[in-house]
Amino acid sequence: MHAAHEADGVIAQLETFARPVREAVGTPSIGLGTWLSADAAGTLRRDGAALDRMRAGLARAGGEVVTVNAFPYGAFQAPVVKGRVYHPDWTTAERFDYTVDAAWVLARLLPDDVERGSISTLPLAWREPWDDARAAACRENLARLADELATIERETGRRIQVGLEPEPGCVVETVEQALLALDGLDRERLGVCLDLAHLATGFGSARDAVDLLDEAGIGVVKAQVSAALHVADPADPASRAALGEFAEDRFLHQVRRPGGEVAAGADDLPQALAGEVDDADAWRIHFHVPLHAEAQAAGLRSTTPELRDSLAVLLGGDRCVVDHLEVESYTWNVLPSAQRPTTDAELVAGIAAELTWAADALVDLGLERGCA
Repeated sequence: MHAAHEADGVIAQLETFARPVREAVGTPSIGLGTWLSADAAGTLRRDGAALDRMRAGLARAGGEVVTVNAFPYGAFQAPVVKGRVYHPDWTTAERFDYTVDAAWVLARLLPDDVERGSISTLPLAWREPWDDARAAACRENLARLADELATIERETGRRIQVGLEPEPGCVVETVEQALLALDGLDRERLGVCLDLAHLATGFGSARDAVDLLDEAGIGVVKAQVSAALHVADPADPASRAALGEFAEDRFLHQVRRPGGEVAAGADDLPQALAGEVDDADAWRIHFHVPLHAEAQAAGLRSTTPELRDSLAVLLGGDRCVVDHLEVESYTWNVLPSAQRPTTDAELVAGIAAELTWAADALVDLGLERGCA
């Protein structure tokens, strides 16, 4: 999710990052989880020349696109994002139009041998304000989206699925809430995007999540292979000082504790450090940290052990629950200074290390190594 909001900026990033990452990983081709802003999605849908440039850029980079992130509407790398990332939400025509544009673009970018594409989207809205009228507007827009996805499939032969991505603090924070939001809607085209950092932040279980989804007949459209922060003793002064290095101005970093009710905790790390969250037990913080950096400073660690457990549930059993996986670390440039890449080459090396970690984790589960 590089800082490119226009279509040509996205295309330029293929040469700046996608090709070097593929070369560093050492694969002949690489799958790219592509973030398209509303501006980029609209341009690529309506400008055939821009779409051709995108295809050509993908070919040069050795990349292919099967999944799109259509959660942030725009300006995701602005100096301050915080709660703006949840606007416009699913009560609005803007969110519907943006997602439809992204779906049409994805249908036209899918490789010939890929059966379906996946899109992750906002978990309806931030939890406040919320009422029956806003809930009804969301359902109407999601029903219209399913109709549009059916049209795309009829006209292009490509099946596109959209998954709500549960996130702490939102209307849909848990899988249970996702089931309520999707009840009665098209289950062939609408499902859940399971972000494994979000799941871990809420002390959730992938086994419980998959069982609930299976029982409801709702699919995991894609999984985001991501890790959050865990601090065993948030009352410890050294741990609090280390956590302070992660309290930054761009993104929200929601904090949860074990056994807390939905929306219990704090909506951002500075609030938790200021005393809004009980520090008698462990905290989990919604801060996507590099997958290969489990050990952190002064009593902090990443949730990669929980991530391994989740991957085993999703991919290590008798069946694969999901076949679209996306490594999503968008926080490289707000990491504590000692971990933060300062050049494009350092960022490429970090992303390649994450992909290698993910590939090795899948091999450990019995999958065969192939393209990234």
